[in-house]
Amino acid sequence: MQVTEKGQVTIPKRLREAAGILPGSQVSFSLEGGKIVIRKIGTGTDDRRKSLRAAAAKVRKSLDAPFKQMSSKDIMAFLRPDDDRT
Repeated sequence: MQVTEKGQVTIPKRLREAAGILPGSQVSFSLEGGKIVIRKIGTGTDDRRKSLRAAAAKVRKSLDAPFKQMSSKDIMAFLRPDDDRT
């Protein structure tokens, strides 16, 4: 297998299928004993959504009472910079 000028290679289909690596999957690379090891760390969109939902749940738990009463629209407006503030 040849490495491109950009350092890219194609993972053979049989290995991708065996590892459950699909388009959009997240992988990590490490060097272990002189070998490059690729590990699947996520399956793409579904895992990203799951991670975002978990992060949002942590944020919701940490909100003070006034924020808990705000709608998502109000919170987004609060977080956006106000054009009048300079």
